[in-house]
Amino acid sequence: MKTMTSLWQRLSQRSLALAALLASHAAVAADAVKDLPGGPAVRQLDLHPPVTRIAEDQQSLHYIVLWICVVIFVAVFGVMFYSILKHRKSVGHKAANFHESVAVEIAWTIVPFIIVIGMGAMATRTVVAMKDTTNADITIKATGYQWKWGYDYLAGEGEGINFLSTLDVSHRTMSDSGKPPATDNYLLKVDNALVVPVDKKIRIVTTANDVIHAWMVPSLGVKQDAIPGFVRDTWFRAEKTGDFYGQCAELCGKEHAYMPIHVKVVSQADYALWVEGKKKEMAAAADDPTKEWKLDELVARGEKVYAANCAACHRADGKGAGPIKAVDGSAIVLDADKSKQIAILLNGAANGAMPAWRSLSDTEIAAVITYTKNNWSNKTGQLVQPAEIVAARK
Repeated sequence: MKTMTSLWQRLSQRSLALAALLASHAAVAADAVKDLPGGPAVRQLDLHPPVTRIAEDQQSLHYIVLWICVVIFVAVFGVMFYSILKHRKSVGHKAANFHESVAVEIAWTIVPFIIVIGMGAMATRTVVAMKDTTNADITIKATGYQWKWGYDYLAGEGEGINFLSTLDVSHRTMSDSGKPPATDNYLLKVDNALVVPVDKKIRIVTTANDVIHAWMVPSLGVKQDAIPGFVRDTWFRAEKTGDFYGQCAELCGKEHAYMPIHVKVVSQADYALWVEGKKKEMAAAADDPTKEWKLDELVARGEKVYAANCAACHRADGKGAGPIKAVDGSAIVLDADKSKQIAILLNGAANGAMPAWRSLSDTEIAAVITYTKNNWSNKTGQLVQPAEIVAARK
């Protein structure tokens, strides 16, 4: 018996020591990550700090409805527990024998009805304002892809600008490692942020290329579904500059966690400079599709395109994962008939599991196909020229 007691004491001491060690590690890890301005905070309980009037109204409504619910909870359960304790059988009370009360029936129908109507009336003004997308200064289309966002500036200053916004490669690498370091903006960093000017009404038109996504930025008070074949819209007017973060808020597949949204709100002067620089960048990237490229040039260009758009699913080593087919050793990639791979890049495959990549330029598609045909164990020596992509688009 003494031996068993001693054993249990030692085990208890070791368990307490282990618990203390784990707690200290958790505390260190939590302290290592700081609040992300415009994004999530450590041990956050409240809504994100609002930077738009709509977000402020949403937060006010949240508090009002929360306190109404708290008052109802306290009143109902207070009466219930008072009745249970005050009129319990053990102190001599006997249960009353009655069937119904018209007054009670009317009261518990009318009172909740009035409360619900009151809350609805308070919310109506904000809901109507959320849907008023007229008179926008800038209109931007946000297209959801598996798994990234595409942005097209449709109207206003910056019209004609378009780009894809993808999770930064370094963050995907951290996630794949299984042991990501403490990072304030973990899985929220993108390669191309959506840039808008402060104090301007920004209309966001949402749609999707494959499955249902949702464009959500809490600090802006915006959440709008992006549905294939449909066009929805919402808007915001940021009242301060800064970086604001969100994510796809609709479960859209295995890479759902890797669809961050980064909205950079800048001054009007800085926005004008960004527009000018972005248009110059696009003009420089708009390669002449009639240009004849050398194999090594296309491979080098294609490596960058693959890392930014393809590696997230097909992996950097081209081996694929689960239902995602491998590119390394793929029969279609190795096939001498280049039109098969070109068709997949332009039109997608497997009912949208492989998205269409028509948003890429002719040169980028030609480059990434050439890269896959000449990388890893694929040593075909084949190359695809941009002119072949131009012809295939027709």
